[in-house]
Amino acid sequence: MKRFIAATKNKGKLKEIEEILSDLPFEVISMETVGIQDDIEENGSTFEENAMIKAKAVFDITGETVMADDSGLEVDFLNGAPGIYSARFAGEGASDQDKNNKLLDMLRDVPFEKRSARFVCAIAVILPDGTSFTVRGICEGYIGYKPEGKNGFGYDPLFYMPEYGMTTAQMEPEEKHRISHRGKALRMMVERLKEFQRID
Repeated sequence: MKRFIAATKNKGKLKEIEEILSDLPFEVISMETVGIQDDIEENGSTFEENAMIKAKAVFDITGETVMADDSGLEVDFLNGAPGIYSARFAGEGASDQDKNNKLLDMLRDVPFEKRSARFVCAIAVILPDGTSFTVRGICEGYIGYKPEGKNGFGYDPLFYMPEYGMTTAQMEPEEKHRISHRGKALRMMVERLKEFQRID
């Protein structure tokens, strides 16, 4: 089985990737599993640039099939913030709860209809022959008024989807994967890999 290196140290993200790619002939492993512990500086100006920076850093060391994603939350009332800074929104080392609390503070007294937001996930893939591509998945919703749900991670407890009547943290994993930004991007990635005839 071919190794498929995910350039992430985020355990929640790695679990989602493993679950969504479970039917494919790949062994999904993290960059830490292949001995890469360094933090990769993400100095791009878009999700796609940051994803490719991470993928290339790991590919240059391993030469194997690598995928990296950069994802985040865009809130319309905040002009797209936190965007590419979603992970560092509340400062280095801040917990998910810290980030959620900061977001709620910034949206205090903002009415529901102005709390529209979207999760964005860009995935970059580099194949052993150096071929590379990016895909982007988007999930639309609103920012709720308090955290709800125990599933997921990051901003999931605040990301409310009216058509489902719940946050993405209240969804079962299978349901979330079906509609999430990362789920959509990963399925697009799979289709592109099929185009390259890397999988059946």
